[in-house]
Amino acid sequence: MGYKITIDVEKCIGDGECVDVCPVEVYEMQDGKAVAVNEEECLGCESCVEVCEQDAITVEEE
Repeated sequence: MGYKITIDVEKCIGDGECVDVCPVEVYEMQDGKAVAVNEEECLGCESCVEVCEQDAITVEEE
């Protein structure tokens, strides 16, 4: 069982907070936006959701 990460690129302002807070390096910045490049590593802790002031990230259990 894993997690599905959705990033609303319209809301993402590219501040990189999710990149910095993720304990397993799920995210990286590409073209000024956050991208979930290691989604399979997600622990479901939702630290990224909490730090995103734009509410651009959702994490759902699969």
